[in-house]
Amino acid sequence: MVMKDIFRSAGSVDKILIRNGGEGATDKAYTYLSGAVGGLFENSAIVASKDSITLYVYSLEELTARATGHSVVVAHSAQEMKDNIQRDLRGEKKIGLNFDSMTVNLYNETKELLPGVEFLDVSHKIMEARMIKSPEEISRLQEAAKISSEIYPGILSSLREGMKETEVSALMDYRMMQAGASGTGFDTIACFGENSAEPHHSPGDRKLKKGDFVLTDYGAKYKDYTADTTRTCVFGRATSEQKEIYSTVYAAQRESMLLVRDGVNGKLVNKKAYDIIDATKYKGRLMHGIGHGIGLDVHDHAAFGSADFTIRTNMAVTDEPGIYIPGVGGVRIEDDLLVTKDGFRLLTAAPPADLVEA
Repeated sequence: MVMKDIFRSAGSVDKILIRNGGEGATDKAYTYLSGAVGGLFENSAIVASKDSITLYVYSLEELTARATGHSVVVAHSAQEMKDNIQRDLRGEKKIGLNFDSMTVNLYNETKELLPGVEFLDVSHKIMEARMIKSPEEISRLQEAAKISSEIYPGILSSLREGMKETEVSALMDYRMMQAGASGTGFDTIACFGENSAEPHHSPGDRKLKKGDFVLTDYGAKYKDYTADTTRTCVFGRATSEQKEIYSTVYAAQRESMLLVRDGVNGKLVNKKAYDIIDATKYKGRLMHGIGHGIGLDVHDHAAFGSADFTIRTNMAVTDEPGIYIPGVGGVRIEDDLLVTKDGFRLLTAAPPADLVEA
């Protein structure tokens, strides 16, 4: 069904070719179209038509490939891989490629491999299909969000004065794996005190002390699909200022979520959060779009920002407003939502309404 939808809107392409490069240059569309769970599939390929998918793999991943139920062609050398692809695409005139993920070198190699073929960019059509999650994808995202939510209370009880940010980050990774995650969706962020004012802070040697904000941004990965959750607490007693910042962010998230439903323009959701924060003394202290799609990538696609974007049923998105004050600290609350016709379903456990003192 997915392939028929992609081909229906992809124009006159005869086949779609997905080619993986080496480490760091593999295409998430390979995982998406194959349905494979695990495996690196470096330098492998997919040839897809509207009715079938064939995986071109090396022998070391033959078993993983065959478990997908698709046709599999096995190679034992780089030259054999090229020969197999070239043989099976001989005579095709127009082939779709995922330009968004293909390196220049791999594109040039593909042109040499298939001379005379017209290559068309179908990356936007593949991404449009990826935005709407299937029941299986939703199930995986739900499990990833469940794991992410379940480990947080244990992290709070494990906080100790003098811990480093890197220790908390490592502990969260361990707890997610212990709870059933197949990995982490991205590098876990843990930041204390003034460091929490930097939205994408990398954990360092900063040690935890009483009165610090503790901001953690993390996501369990389950069967290749990732959650994305942010929670903020205070270690020890919170000040009235810290509580006010948290309450403002919580209100921005809650009120912006109420706008989420099928057919809504994502920039209106974004604007709602900005309006709430900018109506307070923290005007200007939110400086990013408040949400994005999640799936095979932690930033799977656009969702809530300043540009026009229509959200649709069965999109999985985050809602993550924040307030960041340099030299003081920051608060961000992020949750994962599944868009429905009349609203949304929260995938993560609901965030606390009041600032937690750990």
